[in-house]
Amino acid sequence: MAKAIHTMIRVLDEARSVDFYRKAFGLDVAERLDFETFTLVYLSNAEAGLEVELTVNKGRQEPYALGDGYGHLAVSVADLDSEHDRLGALGLSPKKIVEFNRDGALLARFFFIEDPDGYKIEVLQRQGRFK
Repeated sequence: MAKAIHTMIRVLDEARSVDFYRKAFGLDVAERLDFETFTLVYLSNAEAGLEVELTVNKGRQEPYALGDGYGHLAVSVADLDSEHDRLGALGLSPKKIVEFNRDGALLARFFFIEDPDGYKIEVLQRQGRFK
């Protein structure tokens, strides 16, 4: 059986992206691999088995076009309201909290936030299928 181990995104500014993911989600650099034309930075924390791999292509100046195929990365938190307040206090501009209902029952509570390169991250309250 396959096991998901990381997701990769391309970023322009390594330091800015590492700082964002550390502040927003407690992800720290697990490993940094520097090559001639690019650098790979693996971010993780003790709670999750999935890592975020940042790929930094050296010499690139223009932002990446995210296109219409990218959706989002999702993380779950124990206290959505506190997390929303914390991210707002850090100046990271989380969007409004949304409640998503189905058949009269709460399916999910969440909000979105964007990283420095415009990638969307969904922050979900831990409950039901979102553990």
